[in-house]
Amino acid sequence: MNGHIAKRGSIPSAMAWMVGLSVALFWLPVLGGLIAGYVGGSRAGSLGRAVAAVFLPGILMAVLGVVLGGILGSIPIIGGIFGMIAGLGGAAVGAMNIVPLLIGAVVGGWLSEKPV
Repeated sequence: MNGHIAKRGSIPSAMAWMVGLSVALFWLPVLGGLIAGYVGGSRAGSLGRAVAAVFLPGILMAVLGVVLGGILGSIPIIGGIFGMIAGLGGAAVGAMNIVPLLIGAVVGGWLSEKPV
């Protein structure tokens, strides 16, 4: 035995840390996303899992937005307008947050792969 314990991470754990820290650090526009991405990326354990943990919540939220927008859009006129505004707002917030989160996750995932 070489005494080296393999450090494994998980995508759900990394996603939970990224979402939780993003919500907690919303008042730090770029730095909060970088911190959340770094912590989540290091919790993921590898670069590939870190990148997956960044994009899976975005994909899930996009699907949820389409489904809920369709439900809201079934209300005549006002529902369609509010559904469109909510969808565009969600897409804008997600796009602004994804870049620092991805950068932090790449750094965190890459550093977690390095031998200690």
